[in-house]
Amino acid sequence: MSIILVRHGETALNVARVLQPADTPLSERGLAQAEAVAQRLGTLGVAAIVSSDLPRALRTAQAIAAATGATIETSPLLQERNFGDLRGQAYDTLGFNALTMDDAPPGGESTAAFRQRVEAAFADAVARHTRIEGNLAFVTHGLVIREIVSRLVQLGEGVSAPASIGNTSITVVSAEAPHGVGLLDCTVHLHAGVRDNAGNLSGG
Repeated sequence: MSIILVRHGETALNVARVLQPADTPLSERGLAQAEAVAQRLGTLGVAAIVSSDLPRALRTAQAIAAATGATIETSPLLQERNFGDLRGQAYDTLGFNALTMDDAPPGGESTAAFRQRVEAAFADAVARHTRIEGNLAFVTHGLVIREIVSRLVQLGEGVSAPASIGNTSITVVSAEAPHGVGLLDCTVHLHAGVRDNAGNLSGG
């Protein structure tokens, strides 16, 4: 059985290339993407859902719950990296790449702290999986998923982590160590009208 990593649907600030405040909601396109990924997960034997408690992820998880009948538990461990006082600012006005900065921005989270939190979140997912019959959907954010696929799972030979994670993409990871990846950053459930329009940002 598997852990299915799902990024939330698109937001207006994804498209505008803005570091998102915690309360950012899904856009209309993002809501449609959430419904599309929910219908796909409805066929994948999802028995439980763990979601970031930020609204853009939780709303995506709610669509999945409606399609699968699975219950949702929220976890702050699944929140996107906290960029503190940089939230609400456009990427292109900063003069540096906030997504790759190691130091903590004012009021925010360092790379080291973020990595430690993601490691705890993934360990929690593996532990939760042992208590269910079926697959676990793990609804979270782009940088969280990229951290997991870059450092905590086994990609196939010659496969590297994508530079960005698509909105409502799914990545299927074995719940058993060494956590091989069967599907990576897949968005085939999105038809042309709701395909990712967020500029391929991996954050959010």
